Amino acid sequence: MKKEILFNADAPKAGGPYSPALKIGNLVFVSGQLPTDPATGELVEGNIETQAQRALDNLRLVLQPYGIGLKHIVKVTIFLKDMNNFSRVNEIYGQYFSSDFPARSCIGIARLPRDAQIEIEAIAYCD
Repeated sequence: MKKEILFNADAPKAGGPYSPALKIGNLVFVSGQLPTDPATGELVEGNIETQAQRALDNLRLVLQPYGIGLKHIVKVTIFLKDMNNFSRVNEIYGQYFSSDFPARSCIGIARLPRDAQIEIEAIAYCD
């Protein structure tokens, strides 16, 4: 099987030596998405809801040019700096995934890159 790097110029740039997403077979692995403004490269200011929305929007942006949508996501991992924000993130998450929910894990973590409050990674499939 051939590995294909997926890249969307409208999505935030990778912050290190890794690919935003890669496809192998019919699976797509999306690297963790921080709440980064794609236009400026800076973390968005605001509460956990604002940061969760931006991270989920970035996840969608990475997949969009390849005809892969949120409905194709089969597994999501959420990393939270503060697990007290779990229910608030869950509210936002429910606005993006409303049925046929992907499997999901949520992990509390001491610190995230750039001191973000949240990071979200995913595995999707393509037709």
